[in-house]
Order: sequence, then structure tokens, then C-alpha cells
Amino acid sequence: MEKVTLSNGLRLVLEQIPTCRSVSFGIWVKTGSRNEIPDNNGISHCIEHMLFKGTDRHSAKDIADVFDGIGGNVNAFTSKEYTCYYAKVLDEHLPIAVEVLADMFFNSRIDTEELEKEKNVIIEEISMYEDTPDDLVHDLIARAAYGKHPLGYSILGTEANLVALQPHSLKQYMQERYTVSDTVISVAGNIDDRVVELIERFFGAFAAQGGSIPTEAAPFHSETIFHGKKTEQNHICLALPGCAFQDPDVYPMVLLNNAIGGGMSSRLFQEIREKRGLAYSVYSYHSSYIDTGMFTVYAGTAPKQTEEVLKLTSELLHEVATKGLTDAEVRKGKEQLKGSLILSLESTGSRMNRMGKNELMLGRHEDLDEMIRKIEAVTPEQIAAVSKRMFSQPFAVAMVGHSDGPLKVIRP
Repeated sequence: MEKVTLSNGLRLVLEQIPTCRSVSFGIWVKTGSRNEIPDNNGISHCIEHMLFKGTDRHSAKDIADVFDGIGGNVNAFTSKEYTCYYAKVLDEHLPIAVEVLADMFFNSRIDTEELEKEKNVIIEEISMYEDTPDDLVHDLIARAAYGKHPLGYSILGTEANLVALQPHSLKQYMQERYTVSDTVISVAGNIDDRVVELIERFFGAFAAQGGSIPTEAAPFHSETIFHGKKTEQNHICLALPGCAFQDPDVYPMVLLNNAIGGGMSSRLFQEIREKRGLAYSVYSYHSSYIDTGMFTVYAGTAPKQTEEVLKLTSELLHEVATKGLTDAEVRKGKEQLKGSLILSLESTGSRMNRMGKNELMLGRHEDLDEMIRKIEAVTPEQIAAVSKRMFSQPFAVAMVGHSDGPLKVIRP
């Protein structure tokens, strides 16, 4: 991995992989729903959509035609703390991808007519989430965990906010947030030294300045949110405090998550699905942010089984909190984590994502050997300490389904 600073101060991270014929290229911007306020929640995601709606040189159809014509892929995503615009193409077509994405990034028109059409598209996206309870519940658990803090906001925003957005508000937000200091270019694949000159040519004139806007600390709440909906299943999430990106306990936290619900051999999967047949989908995951984190358990089950699933989940988590993990679980978790890290390195997209995210959010990088050393060094005592910290307060709870009656079994 190589890091280069362009003439204007823009950071560029590169990884040359000569054994493949593809290149993944990404523009990472340090802004997302966490950087919004109640009145403009959803603006980061709306801007992501609008950058695909055309420039003076490329219409929306032109952008699609260019990438289809070279057999490549172009897309983008918005998260709570960053936005990424990316493409994956054959190595010979990287200059085309860089040119078009740079044009989108700097010169998108964001005109009134296209914005009105795209508002409706995003409103349909919000409606799709509302009709997908196993997605909706994950938005609700963020709100239950973080309350009115921006980390509790939906990335998609609200219909009312979208209707009120105007081109000038999107452009102003970009001027404030899309700055050199808060942007990183990440490239991984079959590249050579000419890539620096290529990026300099299209991004060297990027001059939007401004320091990073500080974010407000996010205290963890233990709220309960019930969303009544006629569904075949009840969809439930339980959440507890986790670890931030730079928390030294992040590796013990990941191993703890693996044992609880990170795979098919995990305690949750084996007890609730395999042993008792109470759910098709049951798992846990850990989300890290710049200054906090969240551990979440999800289960979808029939209304008549909901109370039993919640009781079993609470008992299982209590057992982990009081007794910790077995030596076998720790060993297995380490091998799982090492395997997933090594396998992810076979994809140029994964490498580009890892470099871009690390540079943007942490400003530093760990090589594979360093990560493996840290995984191997995790002790059962460290995992027990993380578990104790995590279970130091009651769950945040969210449920989409028929009745909130079963929630009494895990309410404080």
C-alpha cells in the first residue's frame, strides 16, 4: 500500500496488484447522515443520487452507456459517516472511469427538474424500506440506541425533508462538506506509476477547503421502539454499546460477536434455529463509528414464538456476560476472522474499500500481518472485559410486528 499527497493536499492511497486485470477506483467523502440536522436529514444520500443525474458533458444515460460500453460497474453508497462513489473496470479502462467520475464529482448540474424526479425515486426507496420489516427494524434500533443524536437518523431521511430540498441547499452542503481535507481517493488493482499523474490531472484542481466539522459525542440510550405492522413474522433487534474504530478492544469485540451470532456455528444460530427451529434468520453484528459502536442481535420469528425467542436470546447473552467464551470458541473465532480477512484480499473492490475507509476515518493503515498478530494476541480476559463493558446497561430494543406484548421479557 502506498500513500501519496497530491499538489492540492488531496490524499491518494494505492495498492498495486499485478496478478489481476481489474482496477477498483473510489472517491471517499467524510460525510453522511451523522453530519446532518433534523431539517435536512437525507441530504447526503440525495446528493449521492444526484451526482448520477448528469453534467454538461455527460447525461445520466451517457454515464450508464460509458460503463456498460467498457464492461465496468459504477455505483455509490452513503453511510452514517461517509459517502463513496466507485467504479470497477478493466485496467485498460481506468482513465475513462476516472474522467467520468471526476466529471460527476465536480460538475453535476443538480438542476430543479432532475432533482424533482429523483426525490420521487428516493421516496419510493423509503417506501420499499417501510414494506421490508427486516430492513426497517435496523433503522429503528439505531434510533432506540442513539435517540435524537444524528447516529439515530435514517440514512434515507424523511419524505418531508426530501420534498423541501432545493438545488441550492444541495450545492451549499457540498461546498461545506465535500472538501479536500475530508476526501480520499483509493485505487487498487493492476496499476502502475502513471496512476498518480492520472489522478492529479483530474483532481489536482480540487480546491474546496475547510476543516473537518466536529461531531457531537453519541451517548448510548436504552430505549424501546415498537412499530406496529401486519407481518407474518415479528422482527426484533436488541442492541448494546460496542467499540469505536480505534478502540483497542475492537478485535476482542469482533471475536465476541462471532461466538454469539456471527455465523452458522454461533450460539444464537445453533440454539434458536438448529436446536429449536424457532427462526430462519437469527444473527448478530457489530458496527463501529468514529467515537462509539453498537452490537446488535436480530431475529425474525412467528408472533407465537416471539416471547420464547426473546427469552432464549436474553438467557444466552446473560450466560456469555457471566461465564464468558470457551477456549474453543476463542480459537475458532480467531481462525474465522483471519480467514475472512485473507479471503477479502482476493477482491480489488475489498482492498479499495479497506484503504479508502481506513485513510478517511483513521488516517492510518494496518497490514495483514499486523492485523493477524492483533487477532492472535486477543486473550479470553480481554473478551471478558469487553463483555462486561457491553452488558453494563440494559438493551436498546426495536420490533416491527403485531404486538409489543412479548417485549416485556427483555424490558428493564
